[in-house]
Amino acid sequence: MKRSIVVPTVVMALLGVCLPGCGSDSEPLEPGVEDPDGDGSTDGDAGTPTGEGSPDFSFFVTSLEAMRQLSGSQNGFGGDLRFGESTGLAGADKICRTIAEQSVPGAGQKDWHAYLSASTGGANGGAVHAIDRIGNGPWYDRNGRLVASSKAGLLGNRPEGDAAIKNDLPNERGEPNHQGVDNHDTLTGSTKAGQFSGTRANTCNDWTSATGSTGRPMIGHSWPRSASNPSNGGNWMSDH
Repeated sequence: MKRSIVVPTVVMALLGVCLPGCGSDSEPLEPGVEDPDGDGSTDGDAGTPTGEGSPDFSFFVTSLEAMRQLSGSQNGFGGDLRFGESTGLAGADKICRTIAEQSVPGAGQKDWHAYLSASTGGANGGAVHAIDRIGNGPWYDRNGRLVASSKAGLLGNRPEGDAAIKNDLPNERGEPNHQGVDNHDTLTGSTKAGQFSGTRANTCNDWTSATGSTGRPMIGHSWPRSASNPSNGGNWMSDH
């Protein structure tokens, strides 16, 4: 069974205004990681970029443009990621599949998952941990560049993979995320171990609320605050 993960991110508006992750006027939340195969294998010729996208495409941070287009709003979805589904996680996964398919026709057939944790929906009604929503790797960006070969490599301060992308995680087009707009915050609601952190309020009521009174979710950084020192504000999934 193919499994995918998406890493949602909070992206600052083009005006450069930083807003709370759950606020009604918050920046668009961008998904973006996929695990192609839960069995640790990959499909196709790994690491071989093609004009139509690598068959191993399995990781992306969603672009500002895609979130605006899907939501029909310049502000994106805010903290409500249901996207017509009954839960925030299901909606976020649908967002991931939709964007993947738009980027590489056929890629939406993979089992994409948003890299998000939630307070409920897990075993025996417990929490859902982002790291448990994916397989064992490896993961590649749209152009076939290695992001991480295993969960251990994914859970580092920066993913272990290709030096060209590890400090600037790419969007669904395989492009750098850092393009003149301050969009480095990656929304995960997770600890550095990829597990649920805090309370339901810290996940925008499990990704169903777009009001500013529901708390602030844990975020990481798709690109470090300090380019010269990636360990400074550089954890991609959990920094503050």
